[in-house]
Amino acid sequence: MLSFVETLLFSAIMGLSIYLSLPFILNKRTGEANTKLLVAMAIGILIFLIGDVFLNAAGALYNGALYGYGSSPQYDAIFAVSMIAGFTVLFWAGGRRRLTMTPTYLAFIIAVGIGFQNLTEGLLFGSLGVTIGLSGAALVVLVGFILQNMTEGFPIASPFLGSMEGKTRVMLGVLLIGGIPTILGGAIGYYYNTTVFDLIFYGLAIGTMFYVILPMLRNLFRESDAMRLNIAYLGLFLGFLLGFAVNLV
Repeated sequence: MLSFVETLLFSAIMGLSIYLSLPFILNKRTGEANTKLLVAMAIGILIFLIGDVFLNAAGALYNGALYGYGSSPQYDAIFAVSMIAGFTVLFWAGGRRRLTMTPTYLAFIIAVGIGFQNLTEGLLFGSLGVTIGLSGAALVVLVGFILQNMTEGFPIASPFLGSMEGKTRVMLGVLLIGGIPTILGGAIGYYYNTTVFDLIFYGLAIGTMFYVILPMLRNLFRESDAMRLNIAYLGLFLGFLLGFAVNLV
């Protein structure tokens, strides 16, 4: 069994590992083609994260509550409402500032979506830490989430790729928004965690990430040049594969 302080420490290592992507993000020698490839990979990672989060929620949703089949209506409703809320809030906010969808604002809402997902990771680790300590499943969760969080800096930074000059402070801030919920989740999960609690944040994470993917895809495929389109297709697939490979740990 881990102490509360130890749980916070390991949760911080998980959450702040998002900064390990910073040297690659701030590399000024990244050319236009590589920038487009990294942006496409970032979107591919986000697409994988949506599937990954839904897989986590599916265990509670499709629980054979109806004679061994079907799902739980209560859990379905909680998850659906949370997902709709996550999407609708950003849809409403985005509609109000459609003409001023700045890179900073886009990076912020991507960080919020990933932050909800990371909060659920912290909840899981906190609950495992207090029950079994740093062994077995908890150790796998720790290592796996560190590796996964290392890739999450790319989606958050994607609006700035190719124009990072003077954006270092902004990047530090939005990465913190994405990573620090892991610490909060670890603290809460140490004392309290329920299926309902998890489903709420799973739904919020999917709703917000689904919304932010749309403007990113629009910008990615804005160019009609055949070579750029091929780079975009390749990057999307490579990003999804990277998310899959990291999640195998």
